[in-house]
This record gives sequence, C-alpha cells and structure tokens, in this order.
Amino acid sequence: MTPAHLPNGRLAVGTAIVGTVLIAAAAFWLSFTALTNLAGRSGVAEGQAWAWPLIVDGLIVVATVAVVALDGQQTAWYPWLLLMAATAVSVTANALHATVAADPQVPIPLAACVAAVPPLVLLASTHLTVVLVRASRAVRTAPVTVEEPTPTETSAPAPVTAVGQEPVGRRELAARLRVEGWSNKAIAREFGVAPSTVGRWFAKPEAEVLGAPDWQETPKELTA
Repeated sequence: MTPAHLPNGRLAVGTAIVGTVLIAAAAFWLSFTALTNLAGRSGVAEGQAWAWPLIVDGLIVVATVAVVALDGQQTAWYPWLLLMAATAVSVTANALHATVAADPQVPIPLAACVAAVPPLVLLASTHLTVVLVRASRAVRTAPVTVEEPTPTETSAPAPVTAVGQEPVGRRELAARLRVEGWSNKAIAREFGVAPSTVGRWFAKPEAEVLGAPDWQETPKELTA
C-alpha cells in the first residue's frame, strides 16, 4: 500500500481542500464587495451592482475548472483565454476601486497592490481546489495492488532412459526396408534416429541383425 492510499494521506488531502475552499471564499468576498462598490460608483443601479462582480469573479472560477478539466486537449486554449481576461479585469477593477476608496494618506500604488491580492488569491485557490479534488478522487478510486511472491522455479526431473536399449523389432524392420532398396538416410528418418545409428545396425552380420534381439549387443571379438 502506497502513502497516497493511507488514511493519513486522505486526511491531508481533505484538510487541504477545506482550507483552499475557505481561502477562495474569503478572497471572493473581498473582491465581491470592492467590485460591487465600484459598480455602484460607476452608475450601476444599487439593486444590480452585486451582479457585476459575480460575473467577473464567477468567470474566474468557471474558467479555472474548465482549464483543469480540459488539460492536455486542443480546446483548452479557450478557457485559458477566458481565465486570463477575467483575472485581468478583476485585478484592474479592484486596483481602480482602491484608488477612489482608499485613505488619502495611503499611497495609491500600495492601495492598488493590496486590492489586487484578493482576485489573484481567488484564481490560485480555485485552481488548487480543483486539483486537490481530482487527487482525492484518484486516491479513493485507485486500486491497491498487492505484489504476489514470485514462485520459485524448480527444475523438472530429467526423464530416465535406458542407455543402449532400442524398441524390439526396429532393426529387423530396418533390414527389410534396406532389402527393399531404402537408403540409410531414409530409414533414419523413418525411425527418427541418426544415419550413423542405422549404419551401425548394418555393420553387424546380417544373421545378427535379423535374429538377435534389439536390446542385445554382441560383444566384439577379443584380439589376442
């Protein structure tokens, strides 16, 4: 079992998901209130001002999910384009709101940088949340593979064969085939032996070939 499948691994992923969701919610709320105020200052009706930040920051969330879902596909360029456009609009709008609503004693660049943090954190935390959710599903659905012990290879016992024994009647039949005109090679192919073996059969006297049992070997004459 790998560490990703352990209960502690699932707990860590679940905790990270909860944390990123809370961070994304806080970032969305800060950006939402700032853009709602900016929309109201820009002439949008009070009852409709809330819809403008929902459209801008909501597009960041939707485009981020689409980017992760279409990762590696040719159509991924479109959600990437929407994601970059929505992020640019949100960061710019939050910075502009800071220039008109910040304390006059606070430098404008500083106020703009502070106001740009929530939409950027919203982007990062949303992307991280989606990645963690996918990782959590992979941990739950991945099969646990157990390595089976490799069986010990054992050598099969070699068959026991009798040395010097041949089937009874084989040499008699070979002799008859030779009388019919078969060559040593043809006879060897017929019985599945080497031609030299057939040659040794016929090197013995004909009476021995036709009369002696196949298993019996006639001893050679001893020379004085």
